Amino acid sequence: MARTIQSLERAAAVLRLLAGGERRLGLSDIASAIGLAKGTTHGLLRTLAQEGFVEQDAGSGKYQLGAELLRLGSSYLDMHELRSRALVWTDDLARASGESAYLGVRHERGVLLLHHVFRPDDSRQVPEVGALQPLHSTALGKVLAAYDTAARTEAMEGSFEAFTELTVVDPGGFDAELERVRAHGWASDVGETWDGVASIAAPVLDRRRRAVGAVGIMGAVERMQADGVLRPWLIAAVRDCARSVSRDLGAGRF
Repeated sequence: MARTIQSLERAAAVLRLLAGGERRLGLSDIASAIGLAKGTTHGLLRTLAQEGFVEQDAGSGKYQLGAELLRLGSSYLDMHELRSRALVWTDDLARASGESAYLGVRHERGVLLLHHVFRPDDSRQVPEVGALQPLHSTALGKVLAAYDTAARTEAMEGSFEAFTELTVVDPGGFDAELERVRAHGWASDVGETWDGVASIAAPVLDRRRRAVGAVGIMGAVERMQADGVLRPWLIAAVRDCARSVSRDLGAGRF
């Protein structure tokens, strides 16, 4: 474990060095700056180059930061912008619906909760920002899988764990559910992940009209439904919130 941590620390030192000072540095300069032998430093640079984190100039042989870091940085900025754009609208959604509101994105074969607005009552609640929800059984996950090919692939390659007796565990049934989500523009989960809990979600689109996240609400089934049917005004509130966030991200009117 110590060797693994040390390797990561050394790699991080290389990246920080290349991020500051001169734009390109040679092997000797890097080795001297981080206090390692040339052979060890060369091994680190070769691995980082294979992963796209650094690039070697063919002419000079010097190293610079690679395009993969730009992609990862852009992804972070995109998530940060998404959350900041959604703050006001999800607050409004929680007040209008009387339920907890969430913003989620695809992450590590699941849904990462970027933002959570408490249900506006005096009940005791626990913040869920940073939690992961499953793709195949939650409303947020179904929306992401329906509108994001990568999310669908991750869901289909997953285990389809049965959390309750209502969880869809058949890939064919799940695919049919995704078709319904795309046809209606929203997804639901009624007791599929947690007994007695229902959720509704809709996609958030960016300026290229790609699904970059999903917003939704979650609450007790008896509050979310009337006569066994999800309350239409709650569905409308979720969809309106998703449209508002999408417009703020440049998606235009839809």
